[in-house]
Formats: sequence, structure tokens, C-alpha cells
Amino acid sequence: MDKLTTLPNIGKVVADKLIQVGIDTPQALRSAGAINAFMRIRAIDSTACINMLMALQGAVDGIRWHSLPPEKKQELKHFFASLK
Repeated sequence: MDKLTTLPNIGKVVADKLIQVGIDTPQALRSAGAINAFMRIRAIDSTACINMLMALQGAVDGIRWHSLPPEKKQELKHFFASLK
């Protein structure tokens, strides 16, 4: 079984949160998608922030979140803003 921490942007803290919400492998994260995974984490941790959402998207895409295309970053920012 692959570890979540083998993905870019996923350290122990985020991996632990993903496991708490039932996402325990890189494949499970890719299947769930970044937004779904973020919403599941947000349900148990109201402090989950935009940086976590970007990190999850980068992990799903296999890249550092800083390298996400500007359009994707903007899309995620709009989504996050809609949660308030």
C-alpha cells in the first residue's frame, strides 16, 4: 500500500487528516478528488484553509501546489470563497 506522504504537498498532518476521513492511499485521494477530500476534512476541521485545498489539488495532480496553473488556482480560490 502506497503512503499518502509519498505525494507532493502531503506531510504527516494532512495525511493524518485524510486518514481520519477515510482516504488512506494516494489512489483513494485521486478517486475522491481534491475538493471532495477537502470538504471531508473541513467537516472535521473548520480551520482547513485555502492552502490545504491547493496542496490537495497539487497532490492529486502530482505536482507542488505552487506549480498549479493560474486558472486552477483561481478556480479553487472562488470555490473556497463560496464556503464563507
